[in-house]
Amino acid sequence: MKFFAFITIVILIASCNRPNKEAEKMQATIDSLQKQLKETYKPGLGEFMTGIQTHHAKLWFAGQNQNWPLADFEVHEILESLDDIQAYCTERSEIKAIGMIKPPLDSINNAIQQKNLQQFTSSFTLLTNTCNTCHKATDHGFNVVIIPTSLPVVNQDFKPIQQEAAKKQRM
Repeated sequence: MKFFAFITIVILIASCNRPNKEAEKMQATIDSLQKQLKETYKPGLGEFMTGIQTHHAKLWFAGQNQNWPLADFEVHEILESLDDIQAYCTERSEIKAIGMIKPPLDSINNAIQQKNLQQFTSSFTLLTNTCNTCHKATDHGFNVVIIPTSLPVVNQDFKPIQQEAAKKQRM
C-alpha cells in the first residue's frame, strides 16, 4: 500500500513539472494581446485639448444664440473629454490641475439649465479665464484661449430649431 501511494505521488509530481501546452498557449495569447495593446493608438493630450477647443467655441455660439439643447450637448462633450484625459493621459503631470475647470463648467451647466444668457456669458468668461490659468499653471501659458469671435465651423447653424422658438413664444 505504501508503495502504491509512493508511486502515485511520484507520478503526480512528475506530471506537475511537465510543461502544460494549454498554459503555454494562454501565455502566448497574453503576450500577443499585450503587444497589441502597447501598439494601439491612444490620443495624446494635445488631441483631446484640440477637441475641447472646438467644443468651447461651439458652446459659445450655442449659448449666444440661446440654443440651450446644443449648449447642453457641447458642455457635456467638454466634460466627457476631460474624463477621457484623466483616463488616457495618466502619465502627464498636467492632468493634476484639470480639476480647476469643473466649477466653471458647473456654472455654465447651471446657466444652460436656467436658460439664462447673462449668467451663461459670465460663466463662459470664467471658463475661458480658468483655461488660461490652468495653461499658465502647467507651463503652457503660451496657449491663450479667447472668447470666439467667429464661427468654429461653417457647416452648422447655431440658432435654435424652429420648434424651440415656437416653444419660447408659447411661454
